[in-house]
Amino acid sequence: MVHIRPMTSVRYPFDKLAYSVVPIVLCSVLGNAATQPSIPVWYAGLMKPAFNPPNWLFPIAWTLLFSLMAYAVFRIWKWPATTPGRNRALLAFYAQLALNCSWSFAFFWAQSPLLGLVVIVPFLAMIIVTIRAFNVVDPFASWLLWPYAAWVSFATLINVSIWALNR
Repeated sequence: MVHIRPMTSVRYPFDKLAYSVVPIVLCSVLGNAATQPSIPVWYAGLMKPAFNPPNWLFPIAWTLLFSLMAYAVFRIWKWPATTPGRNRALLAFYAQLALNCSWSFAFFWAQSPLLGLVVIVPFLAMIIVTIRAFNVVDPFASWLLWPYAAWVSFATLINVSIWALNR
């Protein structure tokens, strides 16, 4: 049986909400700025695997995933600072978020599927580390990150395929 520890007070923690949402929004804005200029020409000209989703699906998927991520990390922030594993979970989360943002620059801004691979492999590994770290603090928060892990696993397959098809 899983022991559920109580979260902090009922008072709404706006600072913790900001720590959860602002970095994710910043990652989204920066990633979009790195990505959008390359879509119409460079990315459109690449050979892609048959299972590559249509371009319109990516913003929908990322909006949903970023929302789940924000809620998950907010749940971790709400635990008392003395909660075992909390600080490690937060560190893992922000490390994977930095890799998330870096991938857009590596793949799209640098226009390099190979550099994208160099970033996405540790990025995916760091998501798994984050899920495990979240599970120690708040198992529900860790479950909220599994769709993200699945999507980035799929993105890794797409990245590998694009690299192989365009070498």
